[in-house]
Amino acid sequence: MSDVKSMIEAGKTSLGIEFGSTRIKAVLVGEDNAPIASGSHEWENRLDNGVWTYTLEDIWTGLQDCYRDLAVDVKKQYDVELTTVGALGFSAMMHGYMVFDKAGEQLVPFRTWRNTMTEQAAKELTELFRFNMPQRWSGAHLYQAILNKEEHVKLILILLQRLRVMYTGN
Repeated sequence: MSDVKSMIEAGKTSLGIEFGSTRIKAVLVGEDNAPIASGSHEWENRLDNGVWTYTLEDIWTGLQDCYRDLAVDVKKQYDVELTTVGALGFSAMMHGYMVFDKAGEQLVPFRTWRNTMTEQAAKELTELFRFNMPQRWSGAHLYQAILNKEEHVKLILILLQRLRVMYTGN
């Protein structure tokens, strides 16, 4: 245990945080990649104007609660305050859709894993790629937004054009 406490105090740990569909999870691992402590926050998306979503406030308060739960676990197990980590990684749902502008403002509500509004896009992409594209995946949400001619898509296209010019010079 003293080795683990020393790793924590020296910041020789890695923190992984995963935004799952029903829970935000945090795991602190040591240099040997073995779990040291964990924390979590239960959450539930809500139906708002026909879209299953989490608000940005849900995300931030959930992340804070999850981290607090992890820090309490560290204190309880090792009698040390978690003040630093050596590495940090995030993972999020592969299904859903979040779009922000260059100022970091959210352009449309977060469309979560629960939405099934992308039937046309999923079908067309599945045929195009000859690979199953579930309705809930981000690619289906983006393509459906394109098919629906949603206003925010123009901003995505402008950004992609700027990136192309930046990386290719044309």
